[in-house]
Amino acid sequence: MTTVTSPLTGLVVGLAGVPDPVFSGAMVGPGTAIDPVRRPTEAVAPVDGVVVSMHPHAFVVVDAEGHGVLTHLGIDTVQLNGEGFELLVNKGDTVARGQAVIKWDPSTVEAAGKSPISPIVALEATPDSLGDLREDGEAVSGEPLFSWV
Repeated sequence: MTTVTSPLTGLVVGLAGVPDPVFSGAMVGPGTAIDPVRRPTEAVAPVDGVVVSMHPHAFVVVDAEGHGVLTHLGIDTVQLNGEGFELLVNKGDTVARGQAVIKWDPSTVEAAGKSPISPIVALEATPDSLGDLREDGEAVSGEPLFSWV
């Protein structure tokens, strides 16, 4: 079983709270979302594993069980062309849960007219493979968001 922890501090809004039909409809996969605190912050690895995909606004870490977890920082943030995001690791790097991966400022994303709400998605998972799924309340970076069997 994999425990996926929050890469951000903020309010848990669940995928239904994501203002993008691809994420809110769980087309990418099941999971949840965080509306992050509005201050410069670091998104951290939600699991121990290898960074298999790395973009300024998103990353995927695959753990030893082969579970890939997508952290997508904000909605439509690809349109910012990396502006306001600083990569702290590279594709292919091994990371530990809680290790800083990207430095960014959700308030800058919001000021650019984009939503800072950040989906955390279990790639290639089925909804019934997730347990203890959090869809509301406050989350602190590093706290469990869901389990994946």
